[in-house]
Amino acid sequence: MAPMPVSDIKVGHIDDVQELRKSKSSHVPERFIRDTTERPKFDKDIVSSTNSIPVINHGIDVDLLNSIEKVAMEFFMMPLEEKQKYPMIPGTVQGYGQAFVLSEDQKLDWCNMFALGLEPHYIRNPKLWPTKPSNFSVALQAVRMNYYPACPRPDLVLGLSPHSDGSALTVLQQGKGNSVGLQILKDSSWIPVQPIPDALVINIGDTIEVLTNGRYKSVEHRAVTHQEKDRLTIVTFYAPSYEIELGPIQELVNKNNPCKYRRYNHGEYSKHYVTNKLQGKKTLEFAKIKPDSGSEY
Repeated sequence: MAPMPVSDIKVGHIDDVQELRKSKSSHVPERFIRDTTERPKFDKDIVSSTNSIPVINHGIDVDLLNSIEKVAMEFFMMPLEEKQKYPMIPGTVQGYGQAFVLSEDQKLDWCNMFALGLEPHYIRNPKLWPTKPSNFSVALQAVRMNYYPACPRPDLVLGLSPHSDGSALTVLQQGKGNSVGLQILKDSSWIPVQPIPDALVINIGDTIEVLTNGRYKSVEHRAVTHQEKDRLTIVTFYAPSYEIELGPIQELVNKNNPCKYRRYNHGEYSKHYVTNKLQGKKTLEFAKIKPDSGSEY
């Protein structure tokens, strides 16, 4: 059994956004209010994106998707005291709370998360598996659930900060009746991704960008909130084993397309990823070859 992690990272007081929502106050705490340049702009003329890939006819039983969504919602609807039995320790990404918060003055996302790891086996922490709802462990395994309560001022906050995923592929299930919340960055503009019933959204992660030497780019994305509607997403990450050494595929490196990324251990990259705040594609700098540093290929 994995021990409960302990952290000396000081993150200050973090309000639970669902509790803020219940108060029905129009006030948004200062830690959630973004700088002017970061605030979402709601432009009705922006068309939906086709860069994220919606997959239908995926072969996954719709009843299974519905059961996952149902049990996730049941978890988030439990009293705060029950959810806080499974805390997300600062500097980690498993448990209930907010991930990627690493300082007392860092801006917060308008989102509650609950994340669990199953594979490889040594990342499992049974203490974080809830006993309620009773069918939780049957329906869910290695996933992260994000719950975005309605916000009185969605123009001032972000549901989830801009970032690319450290995985190879990310599979996103959006709850039925969701408002539009997922946005991807394309040509310096944030483009909304319309939810499609029973479809899964596939995003390319940093690992694929490295393996293809930049031919396929990881998707920088964020989440915004809605003034009246809550939103639920269930995210599954597919990534290499921590022990694997990664780098660009040699056949994709040549004089016309020189090597852009160094070889590295994926476990080291994962540690780097979870111990830095979400900030666009900045974590990918870990893998990039610095100018004049040469290449192994």
